[in-house]
Parts: sequence; structure tokens; C-alpha cells
Amino acid sequence: MKPEKPISRERIEHILYSILNIQSFTKGYSLEEFEHDLKVYYACLYQFAVIGEAIMNIDNEILKKYDYPWYKVKSFRNFIMHEYHAVDARVVWDTIILILPGFTDIVEQILEREFK
Repeated sequence: MKPEKPISRERIEHILYSILNIQSFTKGYSLEEFEHDLKVYYACLYQFAVIGEAIMNIDNEILKKYDYPWYKVKSFRNFIMHEYHAVDARVVWDTIILILPGFTDIVEQILEREFK
């Protein structure tokens, strides 16, 4: 029997888990190390795909309450999945270093305000 689809709270938790995975995978890495460690690189891409998929399945009424460009998260997932041949490791790295910390804050706010 197929398990029930996760609810929005579980999706938010999946996002946080994926963020923690990305941070763990890349801890202590430089861009050059990231580009050359294919296991870490592809593991991070998978985690970003999970994040994007989870966002697409969270209740829009929840997401609307938070000023964040959710379409960018979804678009990043779609780009990784459908334009995999054109993904630039430097863009992924910049996303990890520059964007993920602020995104993490928003996701933690949602979990705290909506589900605690």
C-alpha cells in the first residue's frame, strides 16, 4: 500500500532536512572542491530537487503569508530536473552560500509560526 502524501508541515520539515544535508555535505568545502567532488555535487542537486518539490506541494495559503520569491525555488528545481545538462556548479555553489541561509530563516519561521 502506498503511504499517504505528506502534509504541509511534513513538507516544511523535509525542506529543513534537505538544507541540513546540503550544509553538511559542503561544510569546509571551497568552490573548487565542490566542483570536483561529483558525489557531493549531485547529492546537493538532489536535495535542491527535494526542496523544490516540497515547495510545490505546500498549501499556497501558507506560502502567501511570507514575502519570498517562491517561484524561484520551484524554477530552480525545474531547471535542475529538466535542464540538467546546463546546470552550472558555480550557480549551485552561490545558491548554497548566498541564498540558502536567508531561505533557511524563512522556512524556520513558517514552521514556528504555522505549526507550533
